[in-house]
Amino acid sequence: MYLRIGALEGWRLLRTGLLLAFIISVIAGLVYSRIMAYSLAPTLSVADLHGLPIWLIPIAYLIDYFSHGWICLLFAFIAAGLIYELIPKHLITTYMRRGRSAGYLLALAAAPFLTVCSCTMVPLFAGVLYSGAGIGPAITFLLMAPSANILAILLTGDMLYWELAWVRLAVSIIVALSAGIVVSKTPWGRSVERECHNTAQTAVAVSGVERHLDEKLWAALKFGGYLAKQILPYFIIGLIAVSYLEAYLPTDIVGRYLTGVGGVLIASVLGGPLYTPTLVEIVVGKGLWSLGMSKGALLAWLMGQPYDVANALAVSKIAKWRVVLTYMVIAWLGSVVFGLLYGVLSGSL
Repeated sequence: MYLRIGALEGWRLLRTGLLLAFIISVIAGLVYSRIMAYSLAPTLSVADLHGLPIWLIPIAYLIDYFSHGWICLLFAFIAAGLIYELIPKHLITTYMRRGRSAGYLLALAAAPFLTVCSCTMVPLFAGVLYSGAGIGPAITFLLMAPSANILAILLTGDMLYWELAWVRLAVSIIVALSAGIVVSKTPWGRSVERECHNTAQTAVAVSGVERHLDEKLWAALKFGGYLAKQILPYFIIGLIAVSYLEAYLPTDIVGRYLTGVGGVLIASVLGGPLYTPTLVEIVVGKGLWSLGMSKGALLAWLMGQPYDVANALAVSKIAKWRVVLTYMVIAWLGSVVFGLLYGVLSGSL
């Protein structure tokens, strides 16, 4: 009996050590690449792509990207899994109650680490709302992750540039918080909140079994793998599309239509309602920016994630259309206003 317990504990220690060694090695690899200023973004130029046969363009672009960006992607998926697994979920329903300002802060802090896709945010949005969260924090929670999740910020910094990543994060906080507060003050927002709270089940099942560290680490890596399976196929399709975009789209078209005030307005519409799968907006944005898209239009494009039509249709089943239209308008206005502001301040409108 004691030998079996000892063997089990030995195995747990070994597995914990191996998992920690793998995670630490990935983190060390990313840190080393930053210290050495190694490019994590593709390095092929438009001229390089022009000289390739049509069938070889996407292959060369994919090899170029993954030979540089694999460490960033691997770190991002692992980090998302670790934070998702280690954040106590009961904190969300405990502190996101209606009327609590701490609920907004928790929504802003937790949402980017719990999921990465606007559509997969919908069941989590419903969960926190039916568990007693206020409609304001719940809307903030819903909007924050698609535009500023951990993967999006890391990829924005590495594929585009880090100033834009931090601006995107700051603007996402302002827009998500504004939308949540405004919706919470509307009669239709309060009505949805009362309806969800009145029909919610009050019983919450809580597991009293504390898992070992090796189990938590393994679950975190599995969740990171799940995210990778969900996202990478679309990401690769986006890379293929961008390879042809950069190779064949005339530069003067992008410079003519995706710059200036009109360019910001067009980018805000294309980036939102037309729905770009998570992280693909960064890949496409990089391609358009390399062809002459302004920085203001680029930010407006990236900020379109929270108000896509696919997400809105799903949320309308829970929060009704007046709530959905309210936060969509606020998110769209935010993308336009901050796109124009950033374009002016950066000298690239």
